[in-house]
Amino acid sequence: FCRMSCVEEFISHPGRHEIEFQTKLMKGLSHLSASLIRAVRAQYRLEWAGLHGAKHWARVLYNGMTLAELTGARPEVVALFAMFHDACRLNDGYDPEHGSRGAELAAAMRGKFYSIEDSSAELLFAACRTHTEGTHHPDVTVRVCWDADRLDLWRVGIMPDPRRLTTAPARSSDLLRAAVARSARSEFPFQDLFEGAGIRI
Repeated sequence: FCRMSCVEEFISHPGRHEIEFQTKLMKGLSHLSASLIRAVRAQYRLEWAGLHGAKHWARVLYNGMTLAELTGARPEVVALFAMFHDACRLNDGYDPEHGSRGAELAAAMRGKFYSIEDSSAELLFAACRTHTEGTHHPDVTVRVCWDADRLDLWRVGIMPDPRRLTTAPARSSDLLRAAVARSARSEFPFQDLFEGAGIRI
């Protein structure tokens, strides 16, 4: 568990953690193959550059990888969550079952487009199913997934509420400000990952 001073050091001196962060990042990104990205894109029904599309997924991925480094969450679960959590939305508004559909899609694509161990798969499915209303889970990986998504709420004009963030690093004022700034700028982290799959915005 990472104390607040650890969060401040990570943000202020990212170079000190570069090797560890890059190792965890590569482990997570290695599960996001071009074929997986294309398959998820093919069934996505909404605007690819919209509120719940690729840019949002990419910022969730960035937020999640940062939190994974600070909490010890499983990077492969966090990375796959970024791809699946909103992949089955029917609209950009009220859609209470979209998380469950995302979990079903993740289960259907497992073994064909990506491979993870059973314990990680269960965490992935749980994170997708509960990411909208979840408040507590015994595994930090699930909570990191939730927080990675909630840190990007400013894209719809909602300031992330620290009371709804479930990990201490996510509630850090520095990390929160950085996430809000990425949302405000509509940043597209890992854009080359999507373009490498032949998909452009």
